[in-house]
Amino acid sequence: MSAPLSNTNSVGAVLYLHGFNSASASPKAQLVKSTCQALAERYGRRLDCLTPDLPHQPAAALAVAEHALGELRQIEPSETLIVGSSMGGFLATCLAEKYGLPAVLINPAVKPARFVADYQGQTLVNGYTGETFTVGHSHFDELTAMEWQHIVHPQRYLLLLGSADETLDCRDALHAYAGCRTLIHPGGDHAFDVLPAYLPALFAHGGWQLPLCDE
Repeated sequence: MSAPLSNTNSVGAVLYLHGFNSASASPKAQLVKSTCQALAERYGRRLDCLTPDLPHQPAAALAVAEHALGELRQIEPSETLIVGSSMGGFLATCLAEKYGLPAVLINPAVKPARFVADYQGQTLVNGYTGETFTVGHSHFDELTAMEWQHIVHPQRYLLLLGSADETLDCRDALHAYAGCRTLIHPGGDHAFDVLPAYLPALFAHGGWQLPLCDE
């Protein structure tokens, strides 16, 4: 017999949003997806998961993410947990604020327009898809237009931060998400390779209890 869930109000779906110049094939995206499948099998309940490939253009990426969220909400009417890493964390915040949904943010980009400004004119290659693109002014303009000013419901968020993030200063997130539940991994980098250790906290934020290894 399946063990009971720790929260009867658990989410029915998870939307994972990867970072800039990444893809759904990234290790964190695949880890979240496989864990959703394992939990659904264990508890005999649906836990749909989508990990869409997001375009490099910010506005298009948000549109794709919002469309995927709509698909999940049609399939499973209960709440969706949005998980976002880096730029995906920024997009997750945009959607969580708009729809009033819970979110887990992994080293989120706070004001990503400043970040892409450093890459203006550079040509990048996506290591997962092989796509080549040049960072232009439109990236900066779109991200500037999308920036949010403050978090309305901090209790909806869980932050997972690496104290030694070499790409984004974690202090920016601590300031922008003041009042949100936050877990900081000492020495953790931007890739946050320690995510497996934080899966129980991630899924608990959505009302799911990750079983112990020996269960």
